Amino acid sequence: MATKITIIIDNPTDPPSFENDYTEIAAHARQLPQLRRFEAAKVWPKEDGTPTPAYRTLDLYFDSYEDASAAVATPAGGAFFQRLVGSGTSFTGLFSDVEQS
Repeated sequence: MATKITIIIDNPTDPPSFENDYTEIAAHARQLPQLRRFEAAKVWPKEDGTPTPAYRTLDLYFDSYEDASAAVATPAGGAFFQRLVGSGTSFTGLFSDVEQS
């Protein structure tokens, strides 16, 4: 079954600085072996100005859980997570089965 890794990136303390880091983060994500699809999104700000629950999301699609797990254990996976952690912005990572109707 197809698997996706979702990275939910929290609101950075310095959004413009994070956006500079994000270019490299996304480039590293695209280098993960066996990656089948890369999807990035920026969360719309709330109209009332209150903080959103997240700033950005990354969805990284693989053919299987085994492929996704193996990808994050490679040097490319290490570089991706090192750059993500190095941005100083917290995040949550989720592995999910992709269910299709």
